[in-house]
Amino acid sequence: MSKNMILFICLGLAACKGKVVQEVQTTVVKRGTFTEELTEEGTVKAVKSVSINAPNISYRYGNLKITNMVSDGKEVNKGDTVITFDASELKKAIITTQQQLEIANAEFEKLKATQQSEIEDLESDLEITRISQKISKINFEQATYESEVTKKEINLKLETANIALARAKEQIENRKKIQKEDVFQRTLSMKQLKATLDNANGYVNDLFVISPGSGIAILKDNWMTSQKWQAGDQPYSGTTLIELPDLNEMLAEVKINEVDIAKITPGLKAEIKPDAYSDTLFTGKVIAIANLAQNKDSKSKIKIFPVQILINNKAVSLLPGLTVSCKIKINELKEVLYVPVEVIFKDNGNEFVYVKTSSGFKRKDIKIGAVNTDFVVVKDGLEENEELALTDPYLNKEEGKENNNPKSNGK
Repeated sequence: MSKNMILFICLGLAACKGKVVQEVQTTVVKRGTFTEELTEEGTVKAVKSVSINAPNISYRYGNLKITNMVSDGKEVNKGDTVITFDASELKKAIITTQQQLEIANAEFEKLKATQQSEIEDLESDLEITRISQKISKINFEQATYESEVTKKEINLKLETANIALARAKEQIENRKKIQKEDVFQRTLSMKQLKATLDNANGYVNDLFVISPGSGIAILKDNWMTSQKWQAGDQPYSGTTLIELPDLNEMLAEVKINEVDIAKITPGLKAEIKPDAYSDTLFTGKVIAIANLAQNKDSKSKIKIFPVQILINNKAVSLLPGLTVSCKIKINELKEVLYVPVEVIFKDNGNEFVYVKTSSGFKRKDIKIGAVNTDFVVVKDGLEENEELALTDPYLNKEEGKENNNPKSNGK
């Protein structure tokens, strides 16, 4: 057996015992302009919109209850009825108030009649007292020749008559004052009932909510059910139930992690791609960044900042509520080395790649910089045009089955 044949057999046995180099696709290290990007999911909103709220109705008429509501996304015209509320409790209150007002009117008429009768009786008593006083006065004037004792008796009767007359007049005046106050209180009570009835009748119209303008009705979420407002729900007075967006100017709102928010500044350009129309691409720019952070959700301590991106293009298909993918262009790095993210592997926190050599593939540690969706900047460890493996070249079939998850090879 020749020496070359023996060497070939030894290499084959060694390869069987160690890792097998698989056929892998490769790419090369490129130099050029790298765009640092941040991609986040967002939601389309209108820059301007008109809110349609639940009417402000007093609690005394019970809870508001939706009986009918316009469909989400339906086009409405100015003056259309978009929400109807249950009027049964309000109508019941109107009937009760009407009955109370009728009773109050009847009692008021009765009060006036009773007061008139009381005054007539008092005036009659006053007239009798006045006549008695006149008689006493006449007797006193004719008592010139009577004895002193008789004169005193007559004088006392006259004084008593004068006091009775003054008292009778005072009683009438006091009674009139009391009656006037009673009339005022009854009148006030009737005015209050009348005002309550007028308000209730006015509220009946408020239960039929009219659209203040034309547009597409976007139903808001009911925070109690986490679903759109619908028939049977009971909103509080003043709650916003529908938005009528102005479709001429739209924006996308994304939530940026607190780690990345420092990279975002007003004016940065962005690309917006609706999930529902993957072949459509819009452009825009960042116009607003929230000053205060919010919790990502109720169970998370992660903080996020809402960021608004004004959409430049106008399209009928771009409607409020659509989910979009927003790619914000943060920075452009010129004359840098960059590679696809697929070539980067990790081991104990260190990044490395597999460089193709004349004898196979060689592991090489590197240092990376900025990353976007597709590429990563290489700061140290590689040269332009070096050929790199897109997958682990030493991942055999059995390992591939066990490590089908990308996390298993350190990506």
